[in-house]
Amino acid sequence: MQTHPPRSIQLVAIPLVLSTLAGCASPLQPQSSSELQRSMVLAIEREVDQAKAAPERRTLSLQTDLTKLEIRPDHLKIIEDEYSVDGYLAQLGALDTLDSPGLAELLGEDLLGQPTTMVPISLENAIHASTGNNLDVEIARYAPAISEAGVVQAQAAFDWTIFGEAQYQDSNTPQPGQALGGGSAAIVRNASQTTSGSVGVRKDLTSGGSVSITHDLNNNNVESSFFGATPVPNPARTTGVTAQVTQPLLRGFGSDTVLSEVRLARNAERGSVSTLRSQLIATTSDTERAYWNLVLRYKELVIRHKLLQRGIEVRDDIKARRVQDARQAQVADAVARVERRRGDLLTARTNLRIASDQLKSLLNDPNLPVGSEAVILPAHDGIEEELGFSLVEAISDAVTNRPELETALLTIDDATIRETVAKNLRKPRLDLIAQARLVGLADTFGNAYDDTDANRFVDDWILGVSFEQPIGNRAGEAGVRSARLDRMRSVVQYRRAVQGIVLDVKDALNRVFTNHTLIEQSTLSRVAQGEALRSLIVEKELTNAGYSIERLNLELNQQEALAAAELAEASALVAYNTSLVDLYEAMGTTLQRNRIDLVVPDANQLAAGESPMERAGDGQQAGEQDAEGDE
Repeated sequence: MQTHPPRSIQLVAIPLVLSTLAGCASPLQPQSSSELQRSMVLAIEREVDQAKAAPERRTLSLQTDLTKLEIRPDHLKIIEDEYSVDGYLAQLGALDTLDSPGLAELLGEDLLGQPTTMVPISLENAIHASTGNNLDVEIARYAPAISEAGVVQAQAAFDWTIFGEAQYQDSNTPQPGQALGGGSAAIVRNASQTTSGSVGVRKDLTSGGSVSITHDLNNNNVESSFFGATPVPNPARTTGVTAQVTQPLLRGFGSDTVLSEVRLARNAERGSVSTLRSQLIATTSDTERAYWNLVLRYKELVIRHKLLQRGIEVRDDIKARRVQDARQAQVADAVARVERRRGDLLTARTNLRIASDQLKSLLNDPNLPVGSEAVILPAHDGIEEELGFSLVEAISDAVTNRPELETALLTIDDATIRETVAKNLRKPRLDLIAQARLVGLADTFGNAYDDTDANRFVDDWILGVSFEQPIGNRAGEAGVRSARLDRMRSVVQYRRAVQGIVLDVKDALNRVFTNHTLIEQSTLSRVAQGEALRSLIVEKELTNAGYSIERLNLELNQQEALAAAELAEASALVAYNTSLVDLYEAMGTTLQRNRIDLVVPDANQLAAGESPMERAGDGQQAGEQDAEGDE
């Protein structure tokens, strides 16, 4: 099996992180940023205070000293060839290539009753496929584009708006007239036709006010009865231009309040990018874990198969001794052991298929759907990757890179914005209103415009203020109190996020250290167990007592002990690689480790026919790339 190239951890010193938090430009409001930053810096310093006392990096060596076992070199060679997973793969013809008839026969038939098809895939290509095709990542990719549209919507509230209306009215109204010469009064019929229309523009200002300019036209034609008076001019054409400005002076004044929705929308956009990065990290890590789980299931299948083969040989030897000293109970026990091993083999085969399907689900490769009966087989064995680490540097790296902290910081900023708005809404409402209107009246619209230009008629000038204040102002005070408490809670949530990240890093480092130690311990155990079985088989072949029932039962026990040691060794190596995945995920450096660049698509790139999923189908898929590489 190929070996994955070692990848080093890129770490950042903790003083740099703390100075960045203390001195960088913050999106928080100036009046609160120093207090919040001090709280955040103290939260980090408290967690790394003890770790800073020992900043030296520790290097984990991966050399296994087999001389401790005092086994001859030629015997060690036999053990590696005949009592190890690599030796079993060589016997199946699958050590250097997974496309072997022996391995295909070991996998058996698929759900369709056909021989199993195997698709080798490397870890790099598996990660590449999952980051490009995974459905959870695909869903997360839409969030930044949606949030970007939300920012545009919030900004559009300050765009110019054009408006207009038109109306026609036909009126025929009777009304009393004047009496002439003491006679009775005649009823006057008032008939008129009025056509009016207006068009204008208005805009909300970032100061909280608004401005509008309106142009209106009016055509009024009056038709009276014989005794009615007709106005002059008739028809009358009226033109008018109205300009109006409203500006809050207290409540609703200022860009800090008016632009709050824009700032919240921008924070939501940043948060969606952090969520996308978090989803990419989680998907990449889940893919690696699924890959290493598949490696373990693959090794378990080979180990179970070899254990069954050895058990069948000893069972046949015990059956052959029925004519000498084998009792029925001893024969039945040997048969039961073999059948139990056969059941374990079937379970291991099913576990391998389930692990393969789980990896398919993460890859979402169009050429390798979950419904396919092809089995993914890993092209890499467990990676014995050397690691140098320092607790303070690992925590520093996590604080720098974890998207959860960025999200927590945005939550603080959102709460600060809402508190600023709440403080503004607590103020009384005092609005300034200013309006000017120019009107022209004539028998034609042209003359009416001339009147307007000459300022013959000024309809009105308005300058006023309006005031409003709730008695007691309980709603405003409660809103400020609620917003302040929400802001305080967001700071505590940030501290909790820091604590959780430190816990994740420490847990991952502890598992890395333990699993690294278990690799050597389990290897020594497996080699020693292999030597025990090898010696027992040699004694069986060289002495007459080797085929006694007691020795054969001992051989069965030694076989099972060796299989358990082999599984423990495979589990330790896979657990070490999985704990490395957990460590990089805890530090937030999974994408850097796998050389993945985060590209945030905009709405146009996610339009129909342009989604990352559809573009992925244009090139070679993961399984195809690895298959061509094996050829």
